[in-house]
Amino acid sequence: MILCSIRITAPSETHFQDGKSDRMNVDTSSNRVECVATDYGLDGYLTRCVEGKKATDVRLAAIAVATSTRGGLGKLSIRGSSSPPGVTNNGLSAIAHCCPSLRALSLWNLHSVGDEGLHEISRNCHSLVKLDVSECSSISNDGLAAIAKSCPNLASITIESCPRIGNEGLQAIGRYCPNLHSVTIKDCPLVGDQGVSGLVSSGCSVLSKVKLQGLGISDYSLAVIGRCGNAISCLVLAGLHNVSQKGFWVMGNALGLRMLSTLMVTSCRGITDLSLEALGKGCPNLKHASIRKCCFVSDHGIVAFSKAARLLENLVLEECNRITKIGFLNAISGSYSKLKSVSLVKCMGIKDFDHMDFPTFSPCQYLRSLSIRSCPGFGSGSLAVVGKICPKLHNLDLSGLSGITDSCLIPLLESCGSGLSKVNLSGCSSLSDELVLALARLHGGMLELVNLDGCKKITDASLVALADSCPLLNELDVSRCTITDSGVAALARGLQPNLQILALSGCANVSDKSVPALEKLGSKLVGLNLQHCPSITSSKIDLLTENLWRCDVLS
Repeated sequence: MILCSIRITAPSETHFQDGKSDRMNVDTSSNRVECVATDYGLDGYLTRCVEGKKATDVRLAAIAVATSTRGGLGKLSIRGSSSPPGVTNNGLSAIAHCCPSLRALSLWNLHSVGDEGLHEISRNCHSLVKLDVSECSSISNDGLAAIAKSCPNLASITIESCPRIGNEGLQAIGRYCPNLHSVTIKDCPLVGDQGVSGLVSSGCSVLSKVKLQGLGISDYSLAVIGRCGNAISCLVLAGLHNVSQKGFWVMGNALGLRMLSTLMVTSCRGITDLSLEALGKGCPNLKHASIRKCCFVSDHGIVAFSKAARLLENLVLEECNRITKIGFLNAISGSYSKLKSVSLVKCMGIKDFDHMDFPTFSPCQYLRSLSIRSCPGFGSGSLAVVGKICPKLHNLDLSGLSGITDSCLIPLLESCGSGLSKVNLSGCSSLSDELVLALARLHGGMLELVNLDGCKKITDASLVALADSCPLLNELDVSRCTITDSGVAALARGLQPNLQILALSGCANVSDKSVPALEKLGSKLVGLNLQHCPSITSSKIDLLTENLWRCDVLS
């Protein structure tokens, strides 16, 4: 059998040209080997990816033979499918025997690959530095421990949806892999506190990235992370339903996360005002924070957190429905704030000011990017306050705020004295040409991106203004706007030497008459979206696709 007898010294009768790479197919009926193209990875090693029905033992045997004569395989990704025969331990054994230079291995949805396959990798591929195992139901702690004991240079490991991998496997990784930098563990029901704590407290001084999602761990694991995670710079925690407020509070107060710069927490009921403040105080170098779907965080917690995390530059709040406009504005303003980017998404506790007697807030001197998306309660009163306290914005995203009007947004545009470069107003269906004309007049010289998708009151007049005033415009989306052929022609006549992406999806009044103008624009375009434009015939689409060979035309 070809799979059982392959070794690194296997002969090859195939000759290659210099500078070319190879991929080989094996005809099992004649043992004939066919060579096709592949890619080189880092350090001159080959990189291969097989997936779906092409992921078979025979294909892996072909890869093993081919790459053994070309400097070796450095990276291999295998994505399985439910269709037989699929990849088994035999295929992985062929790779192991012929590819000792293998440094990165990814196994996805391979239910017929088990511990035997990983044992073969561990015996032959001692240079392995990255291992990803996802939805491999036959791999257990035994196979993972074999890798840990034989691959001391392992630096990154991802384990996802593997029901037989638990604490013993993680403890082995922590014990035998002193160079481990990155760990991701997701949806593994057998992983508990012993595994996570053993991994983190093993004495590894270089572990810098940790992601734990959908695990049954408790407060104890977070206490260990807070105590022993001295080198952790990025921490992602999601769906940890057994972790309480105490766990997060202890993690912050343990004072071991002094190198932490990025914290992302999603769907964790243990994140409360008290624990969030503790994390702000216990992570003095925190610069990026994302709090998503944490239902117990309110105004007090987010304000206390922003005050405690003095170096915080980027803040994302999503589906935190106890946060109100007062808490949000207090969190981003103040002399203590160093925030440069803030994003508020789907926070239903935001309600607009009912009168013009607004509270006084300190200016946000460092804030350059503000994103308020799909918060229906954020209206004209709130925007007026934002205009007063955010004078130096460069990027503005108000997508999904269908209630805002020209009259409440134009004052905000007038207050942005530094000049806006990226503006996303998609889904703001109440806006009209008056707003776009003001945008072009006030910020046209700086604008690089404008998104007006779904603003049905926008007409050709807006395209004329953008064409005349925005020489730096790189990306324009006017999908589902009331645009006609005249607007497209005006855009083509304008001076947009940098325009690379144009979206006209859903513009029913753009017809075949716009094809010459689109061809003129297309000399610089790399992306053109003409989906759902019924007035443009398929023959004209084909013509555009042929003539604009540099451009990706969607139709």
